[in-house]
Order: sequence, then structure tokens, then C-alpha cells
Amino acid sequence: MPKNLSVLKKTRVSLRNRATNKMYRSAIKTLTKKYILSLEQSQDISIYTSNLSAVYQKIDKAVKKGILHKNTASRKKALLASLIKKNIVS
Repeated sequence: MPKNLSVLKKTRVSLRNRATNKMYRSAIKTLTKKYILSLEQSQDISIYTSNLSAVYQKIDKAVKKGILHKNTASRKKALLASLIKKNIVS
């Protein structure tokens, strides 16, 4: 166990930030699964778009807070958009 006070504080801060980051990532995964499930079950486009916008909002907020890199967010959003295109076409 470190004895330096600054190291102890840094450890506390990093654990707090880790918990916050994990919460955001988990929420993104949950919303993504909900979106994919709505694509499989429903035929209503308004449900697709509302779920998609919820995922987009959470991803954008994670980028703004520095939890996700902007290219990672862009890749995730492109994947979600391609899923809705596949579902509408088929």
C-alpha cells in the first residue's frame, strides 16, 4: 500500500473515474442491445429511430466526456446505421 498522500488520492480518483467510465460503457451496450432487439421484433420505423437516437446521444456524451475516442464512436454509429439500412431493405 502506498504511503504517499498524492498517490493515495490519485488511486481514489482513478477508481472513481473507472466506475463512471464503466457505467457509460455499460449503458451504451445496453442501449445497443435494446436497439438490435427492436430491429428484430418490431416493424415500426419510429421505434427504430427513437432507439437509435438514444444510443447516439449516449455515445456522443461519452465522447464529450472523454470516455470513448471519436473514431470509436463513429465506428459504432456507422455500424448501427448500417443495421437499420439492412433491416429496412429486407
